[in-house]
Amino acid sequence: MSAALETEGWRLEPAREQDIDELMEWFDGEHSVKIWGGPKFRYPFNRETFLVDSHWGDMATFCLRDSCDRFRAFGQLYERDRRINLARLITHPEVRRQGVGKRLVQMLMSTGADLFALDEYSLFVFRDNTPALGCYRSLGFEIQNYPSHEVLADECYYLTRPVVNQKNRTSSATKGNET
Repeated sequence: MSAALETEGWRLEPAREQDIDELMEWFDGEHSVKIWGGPKFRYPFNRETFLVDSHWGDMATFCLRDSCDRFRAFGQLYERDRRINLARLITHPEVRRQGVGKRLVQMLMSTGADLFALDEYSLFVFRDNTPALGCYRSLGFEIQNYPSHEVLADECYYLTRPVVNQKNRTSSATKGNET
C-alpha cells in the first residue's frame, strides 16, 4: 500500500484496523449501510462481519485525517473492469456537506493513479444519494451505461472519468517494454 499523501493540512493514509471501531459508529441504520457497502453488506454487523464485508486487507483502504489528526473520511480503491474503482466512500457525520468528500475523492484519485496503471476511474452511487452524485459530477465523473453484469441497475448510477495524470502510465509502459 502507498505512503500517506498530504495536502493543505489533510492526510490520506492507509487505514489501520483500529480505525474500524470508529468507522462502524458512522452508520445510523440498515439503509446507510446498504448505500455505503452495497446489498451484500450484513446488517446488523459486528466487528468481524464488518472486516469481512468491507474486504479489509484485500484492497487498498484509506482514512482521511484533518490537521488535528481526526479521522474524517474513508475510502477504498481496487481494479474493476480495467478501471480504478473508488469504493465505500464515506465522511464522518459531523463534516458532511463541507467539502470533505470532495477532498477524499481527489486524494484517492491521486493515490489510485500511483497504485494502478489504468486510464479511468469508476464508482457506483445510489440514485437517491444526491449529495454524493453532485460531488462526483463536480469532479468530472459522468454517468455511463450501467454494466450489464452488475446488480442494482435500477437503484444506482455508474460513473467514470479519465485519469488526467499520465506520469505513471508512461513509466509503467516503459518498464514493461524494457529488455
